[in-house]
Amino acid sequence: MKKIAELVALLNQYASAYYTEDQPLVSDAEYDRLYRELVALEEKYPEAVLPDSPTHRVGGRLLDGFEKYRHEYPLYSLQDAFSLEELKAFDQRVKREFPEAQYFCELKIDGLSISLTYDDGYLTVGATRGDGTTGENITENLRRVADIPLKLPEPISLTVRGECYMPRESFEKINQQRQEAGEAIFANPRNAAAGTLRQLDTAIVAQRGLATFLYQEASPSDVNRQSEVLEKLNALGFVTNPLHLKTSDIDDVWSFIKRVEEERHTLPYEIDGIVIKVDSLSMQEELGFTVKAPRWAVAYKFPAEEKEATLLSVDWTVGRTGVVTPTANLTPVQLAGTTVSRATLHNIDYISEKDIRIGDTVVVYKAGDIIPAVLHVVMRDRSDQTEMVVPANCPSCGGGLQHYEDEVALRCVNPLCPEQIKVRLAHFASRDAMNISGLGPSIVDKLYSADLVHDVADLYRLSLEDLLALPNFKEKSATKLLSAIEHSKDNSAERLLFGLGIRHVGSKASRLLLEKFGSIDQLALAEETEIAAIDGLGAVIAQSLKTYFATEGAQLLLSEFKEIGLNLAYKGFVASSDAPLSGRTIVLTGKLERLTRSEAKAKLEALGANVAGSVSKKTAIVVAGADAGSKLVKAQELGIDIKDEAWLEGL
Repeated sequence: MKKIAELVALLNQYASAYYTEDQPLVSDAEYDRLYRELVALEEKYPEAVLPDSPTHRVGGRLLDGFEKYRHEYPLYSLQDAFSLEELKAFDQRVKREFPEAQYFCELKIDGLSISLTYDDGYLTVGATRGDGTTGENITENLRRVADIPLKLPEPISLTVRGECYMPRESFEKINQQRQEAGEAIFANPRNAAAGTLRQLDTAIVAQRGLATFLYQEASPSDVNRQSEVLEKLNALGFVTNPLHLKTSDIDDVWSFIKRVEEERHTLPYEIDGIVIKVDSLSMQEELGFTVKAPRWAVAYKFPAEEKEATLLSVDWTVGRTGVVTPTANLTPVQLAGTTVSRATLHNIDYISEKDIRIGDTVVVYKAGDIIPAVLHVVMRDRSDQTEMVVPANCPSCGGGLQHYEDEVALRCVNPLCPEQIKVRLAHFASRDAMNISGLGPSIVDKLYSADLVHDVADLYRLSLEDLLALPNFKEKSATKLLSAIEHSKDNSAERLLFGLGIRHVGSKASRLLLEKFGSIDQLALAEETEIAAIDGLGAVIAQSLKTYFATEGAQLLLSEFKEIGLNLAYKGFVASSDAPLSGRTIVLTGKLERLTRSEAKAKLEALGANVAGSVSKKTAIVVAGADAGSKLVKAQELGIDIKDEAWLEGL
């Protein structure tokens, strides 16, 4: 219906001017009048409701839950920096490759990372970051965030990233309402934003006043610089943050950081640092990624708020690798919006170095604004406190603790230590590992106490009768848990590898390893040099894997897995050994015109190549695009075969 289309276009124009440009074109009363007219027409002609109608932003809808959403373009965490020295080290690493590099500095918004996908101009998927590979589909909730466009001015398809946050004003208003209603108040705006986006009632989301800043085009871009990405996002109707800096001088970056740090509390939203990115997108591609983070960006974190508290006692807990960690029990203090009564003491070397004692007044802060930690002792308040007694025996099994010369940690070396076993079992079942829903630490504790499980293989031998014999276990929850355990047998093998808890082998390293070797069986047989050669891994991970797979316990566990029926193979694509480029190391450099870097890498790996991030004597071929830099020069010096994009496309 023509009138509905006219009203939708007009109301969306007014909303964009209000939320994106902060320039209202009409009064609130006039907007409300037009909005009510649209609602009446849509009720009369429901078949004519348009997908970008502003009425989608309000109105209650109860959701059953959130489905998992696998990101087409993974989200990486950023490497953190806490000092000028660390920023200069980052600068030196970048300038070694690109002396002419410029940086683009943006505010680090303290909210929740989101990904928005548009098809032919319409918002089709809105998702949380999750673990970077898999998030949750929260499209219906993100439709209720007023400044997110439901329709773009052009019928284009793209994926963009940003931060969804709660403005200070909305946060204060909501907490006042909750207090008056006798409800628990939110600790800080970030928690409030995260809690809101997890709501199953979309009407609540619409009322909470969330907002966004977009900062990245995740899908391949038609612009060349990060600064141009923001200009493009603005032109498409997204809200971008106006406070940023472009410079090639790291001292200018530091001056910008100090200025923003002084002014941060006057902003209408929370920030916790500054993100520094290489501005050129082709240089970003060239610099690439480590296993965990991009090499072309760093997040400077503002110094944490500090408070004084009294150290009342210390708890010593055992982790899955046997490390015994000290945790301080403190008099409660308010810190960065939350009440803190426990804080990490790191390790016994740290306690000794800082001379921390029971009864001391200590300074507490939140490391990275997340983990409470003891910073140092307030010596003026010390009286007759005696030195802290470090345990000689494991608090779980009673075995003797070791303090190796090359480690700062106390370690329980008893492989049958109950607490280690329980923590390893909980890790195995965790979301990023085997993702066995319902098998948390409390259930693991019950299973272990009942002598039903001693290692991860035992989980797959549990019966309904076993579970029903446990206290407070009903048939429905027992059946659900057994189903989740059975379902986990079919996981792709990188989840199983991560679940084994091998030292230094995280979830991303597990994926890279299985992409390369295809199965845990083949990985167990691989040479240390083969593992170390994988881009982003190295000798430490290689040695840890070889040490693990050489043990009798690991070999027995793999045999049990096969007997039980667990999948040990990687379910992604693995090139055959006779693939055309099998065993050859290839490096991509410069800007490709027709393929994205990820498409080129996927094409090469599908043909068996190992795509590396740096040129060495092991490199067989360098594929050079436009504006290739130091990698091309090094390849020429080493006499390495150099190919162009046309060769790559013709493979």
